[in-house]
Amino acid sequence: MRKKSRLRELLEALIAACCLVFLAKVFLFFPTKVEGASMVPTLHEGDKIIVSKVVTYIHHLNRGDVVVMKTDDYYVKRIIGLSGDTLKVENDHLYINGKLQEESYLEKNQKAARRLMMKLTEDFGPITVPDNKVFVMGDNRAVSRDSRNGLGFIDKKNILGTVKAVYYPWKRIKLTN
Repeated sequence: MRKKSRLRELLEALIAACCLVFLAKVFLFFPTKVEGASMVPTLHEGDKIIVSKVVTYIHHLNRGDVVVMKTDDYYVKRIIGLSGDTLKVENDHLYINGKLQEESYLEKNQKAARRLMMKLTEDFGPITVPDNKVFVMGDNRAVSRDSRNGLGFIDKKNILGTVKAVYYPWKRIKLTN
């Protein structure tokens, strides 16, 4: 039996690696870019992110997950309410199933505005999230187009994946969720 040449071995390894990357991108993850300021301080405009598609196969979403979804356009938002949850916002405080939520991901100036009793968002609710839907909001509530004001409840089938990491710009590299 003849030995493979080094060049042939290298070429086969390169082809195998390309196939693995292609399959991973098709079935496991995809990169995308954040547009807009609705997720500040968690994500910023121009951040390049890695999105895991695994949630689309196992159908397990959690409250607090940052997701990419497709409705009339592509959006990056945080899941606030799951099917069956009753939601209410009163004086910029979020209540889920009657319990006040500590939202550590909100920007400091939003927390300061709460202390000064400045309203950043309109009160709403109580509303109940229907079956097979989620309720999403941006972390920067004052500028976010989300389930409160235009997107409505989001079909779970429209969730493309969960944001797992920021990979660019270099100074903002981090894991999310």
